[in-house]
Amino acid sequence: MTEELKNYLQLHFVVLIWGLTAILGLLINVSAVAVVFYRTLFSTIILLGLLLLWKKSFKVEFKEFFKIIGVGLIIGLHWILFFAAARVSTASVCLVGIATCSFWTSLIEPLMSSRKIKIYELLLGILVVLGLYIIFRLEFQYIEGLIMAIVAAMLASVFTVLNGKLTHKHNHYVITFYEMMGACLSSLLFIPLYLYYFDTEIVNFIPNQLDWVYLLLLAGICTVLAFSMSVKIQKVLSAFVVNLTVNLEPVYGIVLAFAIFGEKEKMSAGFYLGTAIILLSVLSYPLINRVVKRRALQSDIIR
Repeated sequence: MTEELKNYLQLHFVVLIWGLTAILGLLINVSAVAVVFYRTLFSTIILLGLLLLWKKSFKVEFKEFFKIIGVGLIIGLHWILFFAAARVSTASVCLVGIATCSFWTSLIEPLMSSRKIKIYELLLGILVVLGLYIIFRLEFQYIEGLIMAIVAAMLASVFTVLNGKLTHKHNHYVITFYEMMGACLSSLLFIPLYLYYFDTEIVNFIPNQLDWVYLLLLAGICTVLAFSMSVKIQKVLSAFVVNLTVNLEPVYGIVLAFAIFGEKEKMSAGFYLGTAIILLSVLSYPLINRVVKRRALQSDIIR
């Protein structure tokens, strides 16, 4: 098995785990911002224990520390919007909105890395927008949740691109540790705003017994394991490839959501048509990328 194939398989495993995230978010009874607070707090504690056990150095330069914490703040806001989107719509709608990551990355990555925009990446991103347009028209009652998920996807593309740069300088567990710390801070800063605009009762911040189990799964499996693996994978695969593969999250998530929630997750035929168009961009990318690379190689040989 080649190293590249190994990384692709690991990436799909990570996406499968992330497919559970929206479902766990719906099963947990506390508010969206509280889910993010507990998730990131537990993740920070678990990572601290692992880094101490493995005797890994926490040392990063002062400037780099604030960069990583800043990325963590973005991650925290992304997760708050992600869970809120699932609450005001459905897990399926939320996951489809997140699938716009590749579109945002096709625009954001070139701007942040000073490379040219690849036309085929932009076209695949537009294909995602077409799928979303169909869903918007036919599932308008979920527009609030879909917009939240799309904004969450934009934030995800930003922190994925930034992580792609950080992975070449620091250990992926150290990066995740400080980012979870930043995300926890982000959720704390958001709590007063949440209480003012959405809920005046602090009771929605206190988990019940079953919530603690789901929160630990969310922190240990979906965050420490999956997120750390995704950061490590970015040492090899580009941000666009990572986010394009994350578009498969709706497939895994929708199947799991339907299995758990049943008829509540059943959508119109148009929703699945739009989803299919979005996923077509995922399946098309490897083939198009291979053809483009082959032509570029042939052009270099001719020269």
